[in-house]
Amino acid sequence: MKKNKSNKPRLRFFEDSPGQQHIADSDKYLYQRPVPSHNLVIIGTGTIGQEHMRVATLLGRAQIHGIYDTQKHSMDIAEANFSRYSEKPLLRYQDLDSACNDPAVDALFICTPNHTHFEILQTAIKSGKAIFLEKPMATDLQDAAATEAMARAYSSFIQIGLQYRYKAQYVEAFHEALSRASLGEIKTISLSEYRPPFLDKVEQWNKFNANSGGTLVEKCCHYFDLINLLAQSQPTKVYASGGQAVNFIDFERDGNASDIDDHAFVVIDYANGTRANFTLNMFCHDFSEELVVSGDRGRLTAKEVFNFHQQQGSKASLAIEAGELGGSKTIDVTYPALIEQSGHHGATYFEHIAFVDQLEGRSVPAATPLQGLWSMVVASAAQASMASGGAVDINQFMAANGLADYLNA
Repeated sequence: MKKNKSNKPRLRFFEDSPGQQHIADSDKYLYQRPVPSHNLVIIGTGTIGQEHMRVATLLGRAQIHGIYDTQKHSMDIAEANFSRYSEKPLLRYQDLDSACNDPAVDALFICTPNHTHFEILQTAIKSGKAIFLEKPMATDLQDAAATEAMARAYSSFIQIGLQYRYKAQYVEAFHEALSRASLGEIKTISLSEYRPPFLDKVEQWNKFNANSGGTLVEKCCHYFDLINLLAQSQPTKVYASGGQAVNFIDFERDGNASDIDDHAFVVIDYANGTRANFTLNMFCHDFSEELVVSGDRGRLTAKEVFNFHQQQGSKASLAIEAGELGGSKTIDVTYPALIEQSGHHGATYFEHIAFVDQLEGRSVPAATPLQGLWSMVVASAAQASMASGGAVDINQFMAANGLADYLNA
């Protein structure tokens, strides 16, 4: 029996159907599951750590070997949830060093609160193993730049968890706008997210700027990564207006009042003349995202709507308007339900494919530490602009933060 190759159809509906379970292992061809080739450790077993556990198991090319978290309750819940979809026993590490240096492990996933990323990375990187570092890569630009420098000198690789570039509507948008050049030369980019407030986290770390880096760093680095990729240029000026209008205005912990922003408008100028804007609103009742890219030959609109109150899956679409200059179309680009529901509307699944491909020596367009740094530059400049009330010149901002060497690099 030949092993199941990645390009063979995966018919999970039939593979998992009770009426097909009479097929013996020796007769399985289309139903043959992939054999995991790599062992992963999840460091941080909260919401996103458990998403990575679930997605890695669904993909099947790597398996979760062990977990580590400073919170025993988090590990207990993660292990109980894991047992619902996997029979594999989990190793629970007693400390960070043992989690990072297990010789049976091929890669480490750092999924802890933002303000712990840099400290944990300094231990993880001594292992020489491949590392997945969740976004944002740090909470301030100095630690982000230090991470990027460590990655350049690292014997393995570090992939940043900017998985929105793998959302179906953005994958198709990049293809149309950049690969096919369907819009001609890109002139303007407009991106928005409307969503509910930040969810509860352990010790409510995400309600405070000091722990998260600020809303535009914590949440919106995803969107600034997308805008940077589409602009294909370095930002030169950032202006932002926003604040805390509705969410957590009466919330405090240990005597500290929440200071996390819940809305913002951001305008970005790029060196090549492209202009972009981003809108965030975090006091809406459902999720929606919209990207509008306009060039000198057409316009693209990519949307995603997730109505969780109606318990509906997300719906993603893309439209091209070319007028008399070419074909126009509107298409549904939603991922298959099983993948879409596995986490972040399917993007994490394809992010894992990229990570395993890198483990196996392939070149992939996964988020690099340098790209992660530039997403933070825009986000941090926007946070600074909101605080000062004025526009931020990126050359001056980079120099003031000791990052001038990254300009025009």
